[in-house]
Amino acid sequence: MSNSLSRELTAHMNYLNDNRIVFNEVYEHELDLVFCREDGKPLPKSTLFNALNRILNKAGLDKMPIHGLRHTHAVLLLESGATMKFVQERLGHKNITITFDVYSHISEKLENSSVDGYEDYMNSLMS
Repeated sequence: MSNSLSRELTAHMNYLNDNRIVFNEVYEHELDLVFCREDGKPLPKSTLFNALNRILNKAGLDKMPIHGLRHTHAVLLLESGATMKFVQERLGHKNITITFDVYSHISEKLENSSVDGYEDYMNSLMS
């Protein structure tokens, strides 16, 4: 988890703790949800779907299922140089083969980077 995300989640948890105190007996303490209504009750599915669609629309991106965010995150990790093993653990895949089968071919940038890296390495050996 990035430091900025950690700070945001800490601030959000402080907000939730304040709500627990304010709503006291009405708050749904036993659910212990991270993303919920002010009284601790679950958000309707439509809230999440609508929020994602608004964000995508504002960014000028096509609609995608929420699970698409998981795939996008994995590809961005790989493109940034994360290892396949790191992505496997991050996504919670039991076997690295699953991660490799899904993500090894997904980014042209990864393929180009691998070829460029190999060429750079070979050139350094010849120098």
